[in-house]
Parts: sequence; C-alpha cells; structure tokens
Amino acid sequence: MALDLYDRDYYQWLDVTATLLSEGRLNELDVPNLLDELEAMGKSQKRAIESYLKVLLLHLLKWKYQPDLRSGSWRSSIRNSRLGISDRIEESPSLRELPGLILEKCYRVARSNAADETGLDRSVFPDVCPFTLAELLQEDFLPEN
Repeated sequence: MALDLYDRDYYQWLDVTATLLSEGRLNELDVPNLLDELEAMGKSQKRAIESYLKVLLLHLLKWKYQPDLRSGSWRSSIRNSRLGISDRIEESPSLRELPGLILEKCYRVARSNAADETGLDRSVFPDVCPFTLAELLQEDFLPEN
C-alpha cells in the first residue's frame, strides 16, 4: 500500500510512514523509498552548508574588493549565511568539518561569481581563499580592502 502511495501522494506517504514507524509496524514500511528519503535528507544538509558557504564567500569578496559599494544587504547576506551554516552544524554536529573540506571548491565558485557580479576581472581575486575558516565563521568578521 505505502509503495504506490509514494508516487501518488507524497505528503500522505510521509504521514502513513510516520504512523507505521510509531506503531512498530515495520514489515509494512516502504523501505526502498524510505531509504532514499533518508539519504536525500543527509545530502540536503550538506548542500545547504555548501550553498551558504558560497554566498558567504561571494559577499565577503565583494565587501573586500568593492568597498565603495558596501551595503546593508551584503552585510545581512553575510550574517544570514553564517547563521545558516551554524544552524546546520548545530542540528548535525557530525557536519562540523564539512566547511573546511569544501572551502576550496566553494571559493572557486564564489571567485567566478564575484567576477561576474562585480564586473572586475577574475584575476583581481586571489587564486586561494584570502580568508581563514575561522574568519569566515566568526560572527563579526568583515575584511578590509
């Protein structure tokens, strides 16, 4: 029953699955789809941290290399990105090391995006991230030019 429900009504499938789990009716569970959903949830947390880190890096680069254009929206984006990373790590402490592991990859994307958004040549931005992980995650850190 739960197997075909997954494709017909996702929300109802979630509700039925939760009920089956709470009642201990494990033999009635749609295990394949449940496993897929659990894996997707984990990947979603990782992707969220990656996305927040890219936005954080982008706005810190813009802050550093376009000081005359600094704005409250950049500052709030920086704050929101830090909070997003912090919240995900608080919810899932096992992801604490993830920002350091993906920093280089995220910086490459942020560097290209910064060049696109600012109109500055990509070579203006350092090849290697100019910020330490500690600075990135520090609540009040803002780079100077």
